[in-house]
Amino acid sequence: MENNEITLPVIEVKQRIGTFYIASINAKDLVQISFSDVRRIEERDVEKYLGIQRPLDTKRVADIKKYLKSPDASFPTGVVLAVDQRCTEFDVDGKLILRPFNSEFADEQAIPLNKVAKILDGQHRIAAFVTETWNFDEVVWQSVGGDFKFNATIFIGLDIDEQANIFATVNLAQTKVNKSLVYDLEGLSKTRSPFRTCHQIAVALDSADSRSPLFHRIKRLGVKTKDRESSEPLTQAVFVEALVKLISPDPFADRLLYINGKRPAYASEAFLYKYPFRNLFIQEKDNDIALILFNYFSAIEKTWSVAWAGKNVEGNILPRSNAFKAFMRFLGKVYIEIVRTEIGIIPSIEQFQTVFSRLNVSDYDFTSGNFKPGSGGESAFYKLLTRELSIKDLKN
Repeated sequence: MENNEITLPVIEVKQRIGTFYIASINAKDLVQISFSDVRRIEERDVEKYLGIQRPLDTKRVADIKKYLKSPDASFPTGVVLAVDQRCTEFDVDGKLILRPFNSEFADEQAIPLNKVAKILDGQHRIAAFVTETWNFDEVVWQSVGGDFKFNATIFIGLDIDEQANIFATVNLAQTKVNKSLVYDLEGLSKTRSPFRTCHQIAVALDSADSRSPLFHRIKRLGVKTKDRESSEPLTQAVFVEALVKLISPDPFADRLLYINGKRPAYASEAFLYKYPFRNLFIQEKDNDIALILFNYFSAIEKTWSVAWAGKNVEGNILPRSNAFKAFMRFLGKVYIEIVRTEIGIIPSIEQFQTVFSRLNVSDYDFTSGNFKPGSGGESAFYKLLTRELSIKDLKN
């Protein structure tokens, strides 16, 4: 590991769920990138999502530690990890690079190296390589002779709903886990929540209607969908994470209410200025939210048709994640501007187009030269939409 990043040779695996990767990773590196998860400082997102508590079994960890001292210790089955796409890159040789992520936006959390990997399965095996004092200089693998390596299955760009489904599926395959719990998990993975609503809207806009401006533009697992000829500039996780911010301040708490047979209270008008789709979600008008996005991105497509199509514009960033996230931030503001006190109605494509027509930006301005990769480019794009910056400012 060098320069606060980890480089892994990987094997690509394609299955019905999509594409994932198999890697051999040093135990020390694996412990470091899953730091918070192993130590249980905070419960895993997937457990918060499912509304369950599965604390680390210290006796099981102690038993694994003893086993690791034997000369023939091995873990032939892999651990399962979920990694945010923003923390990944493939080099020219096809090796996977894992690194931290930083953002210029206050509402977007940074991801340090010790939180790059979310463990969907294998936390006890990984925790066995950490000493009681969490001192990296006293790890168990030094006593077994040489470095110990794990077989790791790595999913990239999973949204939380997909993480929950994999978590439940993996546990179903393990005979030592109580089957009643597993079947409960399967049911819980289908419980209503802001995350699940956003997941379903992403699938609908990507697959259900060829007229959708986002039709076949969303990758499910951060890699291109098999048999699609069109480009897929977005990941489902990016879509879900951007949309959920317009619905809920705490989507995990909302989901827990539904698990307990309750539902969130309706939001006040002042609250809706920050979370404009809140009451539509509570009213289960998910189709209305989807239609608002359909009209919004249709307006973008009609306003900048050449750039949106991704043709004949060198370095075009309009359909990609930085521009998409900036558009979604802007949607919260422009939606309120259009509907005013009638929050919940569906603006037309033409109403959204009227807003975009004020910007005086051409199809050929949306280039990587004007908007640099990373959160800096997203921030500049958002400032352009809100007219804090102009194209002339960016070029100068």
